[in-house]
Amino acid sequence: MKPPHSPLALYLAVAYALLVAYASLHPLVGWRDTGAPLMDFLSAPWPRYYTGFDLAANILAYVPLGFLLVPALQGRLGPAAAALVAMLAGAGLSLALETLQHFLSSRVPSNIDLACNTLGAMIGAAAGMNWGREMVDGGRLHRLRTRLVVRGRGADFGLVLLGLWLLAQLNPELLLFGTGDLRALLELPPLPYSAKRFAATEALVAAAGLFAAGLIGWSLLRARRRTLLALLLLAPLVIKAFATAVLVNQAQFLHWLTPGNAAGLAAGAAALFAATWLPPLAQRILAALTLLLATALVNLAPENPYLTASLAVWQQGHFLNFNGLTRLVSSLWPFAALPYLMLPRPRPGEHE
Repeated sequence: MKPPHSPLALYLAVAYALLVAYASLHPLVGWRDTGAPLMDFLSAPWPRYYTGFDLAANILAYVPLGFLLVPALQGRLGPAAAALVAMLAGAGLSLALETLQHFLSSRVPSNIDLACNTLGAMIGAAAGMNWGREMVDGGRLHRLRTRLVVRGRGADFGLVLLGLWLLAQLNPELLLFGTGDLRALLELPPLPYSAKRFAATEALVAAAGLFAAGLIGWSLLRARRRTLLALLLLAPLVIKAFATAVLVNQAQFLHWLTPGNAAGLAAGAAALFAATWLPPLAQRILAALTLLLATALVNLAPENPYLTASLAVWQQGHFLNFNGLTRLVSSLWPFAALPYLMLPRPRPGEHE
């Protein structure tokens, strides 16, 4: 019997398009109308100052979108038509975002960006024609997903959630596994700083965040192998160290591994592995409660003067929009994870 079609590629494409839109319009402040013609940028001359990094970044940013759209659409359109639609969709998204930048004081619409984005979508769509089928219709990635992960659209959404959780770890400014920080929006005052209070908060946030995300990952596994769960826990730590080395300082790639975080990791991992023997409903309830706890603590956590000092010399430069993106993902993640934990699950042997 042929396995049901998985919409994972479509979910990933939509999520990626939303992330691209936010990064292109970040920081979403300073909206105004200059009165200039809206499409003047299309006929603008080559800019005086432009770097190879900017060109490459604008091309590469749209490659994943073009790639993901092909397997998402080829079941209905066929590979060639799906690739054409993917290219046109990438170009259309870029045109819409560049036009919207006309209304942002901090952004400048550019025909060069539009051309690079379109080229990136074309490259991604061409790659999707050749390798995108691996994600659908029994391809290798599809078979791996079928072998390791439970079936159903809910599981596909869970995989997207885990991918976004891993993406959030790329921001070196955030507490380890600390998501849902809305202090800037809600104007919440932090607790007064003390070394003991901060270490305890840091440990609780790391433990609760690891526990909640780990149980989401465990709920997705078809084969309940704790070695796979251990690999899932190792991945965000590697990502955190990599991001710190690349974005901040190579010599301080483990500066986030404080005594508080180390204690939180140990406690969270021990609680997580113990919870894998509980019934699924109990696991989901515990995951939701710990996620709520971690979110509350993140919004009350004292400011860390040592982290502030270490990041004071951090020049975000080209990564300004990227760090704004990862902060947004981190802020919104628990509010997407909580509804997911409340979704009804199929009985054993059924699929959604």
